[in-house]
Amino acid sequence: MTEIKDFIRRLPKAELHLHLEGTILPATLVELSVRHDATPLTLAQAEALYHFTDFSGFMEAFKTVTRLLTGPEDYELAASRMIEQLAAQGVVHAEVYISVGVIYLWRNHDPHVLEPIFAGLERARRRGERELGVSLYWIFDAVRHFSVPEAERVFRKAIELRPAHRSIIGIGLGGDERRTGSEPFRHLFREAREAGLRLTNHAGETTGPEAIWEALAIGSERLGHVVSAMQDLNLLQELKARGIPIELNPTSNVRTGVCPSFAAHPLRSYFDAGLLVTLNSDDPAFFGSDLANEYLLAHTVQNFTQNELRRLAENSIRASFLPESEKTAWLEKIESI
Repeated sequence: MTEIKDFIRRLPKAELHLHLEGTILPATLVELSVRHDATPLTLAQAEALYHFTDFSGFMEAFKTVTRLLTGPEDYELAASRMIEQLAAQGVVHAEVYISVGVIYLWRNHDPHVLEPIFAGLERARRRGERELGVSLYWIFDAVRHFSVPEAERVFRKAIELRPAHRSIIGIGLGGDERRTGSEPFRHLFREAREAGLRLTNHAGETTGPEAIWEALAIGSERLGHVVSAMQDLNLLQELKARGIPIELNPTSNVRTGVCPSFAAHPLRSYFDAGLLVTLNSDDPAFFGSDLANEYLLAHTVQNFTQNELRRLAENSIRASFLPESEKTAWLEKIESI
């Protein structure tokens, strides 16, 4: 076991489906609570927040945690801790979702609230790249069930800030698919694409394959979760033919009740079918499994060989939004491991 863990640690890899707020560990949550609460959380109380049994419970826990992120220093702390965790796992590049929709909703829609927060995030990003060698892109994430006008604020802010901040690589559409699909956001996806932003979308996590078809129809370039694609052979063929990168999050899907077990997750079947599969942790602090552990579980539970783990790492680089020259350099390093 030590040998495979060491191999996974040395393997250069990217994480493409990671929510900043979902990386905040209970100890850091206590630290934030001490800053802001008259009666701070104890560690036991903080740890209790991370116990839930379904997707709705997870959403409630996520909201509770994000309420303690109130200013630039809080976001800088969260981002710095996240980058340290990534570096410890051998992650060389990450494309991280920021819940900008939540920031706006809870700050009374102040149009200027994001700039100082983003400055704190950028301080952490630059320091992490300089000191730990981890490159980072930001994806502004809208919450689909907050309404289209709320999402519009997020998309337009990404378009506004991108010329001065090339680290803002794309936009995302998260939230509860059961309440709102992808079609209402078609025009926002078009505007973002025309502005040079890349397009990601959560699809088929708590909904059927029709939601994935809908996400593809509005121009999504990369899809998160796609658990229900296994129900539609034509959809699997379409994803393969188009080379659509898939951001899989097995432990996340188990913890939210979307999938019964890691063994039952379609990771192996999608990989064997030739889809462009990437492995991710989604919200590691909430689900108790970081990216390195997802690779380890792929090996121990779904029998991925070292060479197949290497291919997953290669997929993560190919599916990233890095420049082609950087992709080539990392792929050569992966091949040498």
